[in-house]
Amino acid sequence: MSVVPSTVVPMVLSHGGERGRATEPVSQVPSEHAPGSDPDAASRAAARRAGRRAERITAGAQELERRLADLLRGGLAAAERPDFGLWEETAARMVDAQAPGLASRVRDLGTVAASGPGWPGRLLEECALLHLLDSAWFGVGGLPRPLAATVRARVGLTASADDPALRDRWLVLARYDTPDGRIVTRRTWLQGRRSRRIVLLLSYVAPGRAPAQALPVGAVIDAEMTPYPSGAGLRAELGTRFTEPVAADEPPAGVTAAEALTAYGHALRDDPWLDAWPAVLRDVIPVPSGDGWQLTGAADGSSLPVTPAALSRPGLWTLVALSGGGPLTVFGECGHRGFDPRAAWCPDDGAANTPVVLA
Repeated sequence: MSVVPSTVVPMVLSHGGERGRATEPVSQVPSEHAPGSDPDAASRAAARRAGRRAERITAGAQELERRLADLLRGGLAAAERPDFGLWEETAARMVDAQAPGLASRVRDLGTVAASGPGWPGRLLEECALLHLLDSAWFGVGGLPRPLAATVRARVGLTASADDPALRDRWLVLARYDTPDGRIVTRRTWLQGRRSRRIVLLLSYVAPGRAPAQALPVGAVIDAEMTPYPSGAGLRAELGTRFTEPVAADEPPAGVTAAEALTAYGHALRDDPWLDAWPAVLRDVIPVPSGDGWQLTGAADGSSLPVTPAALSRPGLWTLVALSGGGPLTVFGECGHRGFDPRAAWCPDDGAANTPVVLA
């Protein structure tokens, strides 16, 4: 399944017209607070800083557009050379432009050429999405508020979690750390027992140090979560805790593979750059499929392929052994490359409320 709209690739291949848009005066690129809107000196200073950062991001996005155009003009085959240094150099320039979100996506492009057969098509898709993000930033002032917030977050601008807080009993579904340049990002996924809403907590730390969020997988905590104002609405901030974490009394509520795929498709309307959407699959069985594996619903037969990245992790074999041919509840991320399992619950092992972490 491709996430690139049919109109995007031609846009990438015709950067001449788009470059004209990129050279609009940077004053047209809005920041979160317009300078002069508050007579307080501190507010004016903060607005000036935000404006200067917006200018730097705009300059970085303009340079990125030129580099993407040069790559496509010269041909994608150059990206397969071992000495091809465009990605790291460009990512460093995006960091200098204070656009860490753009930098992260550029670094990801560096892995595509080594991803196996069909990589030119995948690289073109990712370049198209990156171009779409640049274009959205240039016109962010005219976007609907949720989409504008998503664009700002995607380029790397942080925003406060200001939506109404949601209190629930939150089950910790999964937690894992990933290196991201010079920092380590910890992702903690939780599901509300009453709302069934899934939220993501993010924390960052330098390599070698433990991230702040340390909620144990499989625990339940009564707490408030405040969502961040973005289109996808996944990321949240942990607020007041009313209890300490306790062991869960039942597995998480789940959906079928078909329902998970539908939910991902709907989420893409709000965030076209969304790589995956969290889902708890109920009653699925891991079965071989060609050169890989898939998770197939025991009741309806709907299936999701396991992502190539998960195939290389030992957690896949833990999942297969845990199933033994029987149905499981599995949490993971559903995206255009398949389903990436992160934790599983087995109803027949005598400890159905205890998850098995799929590292």
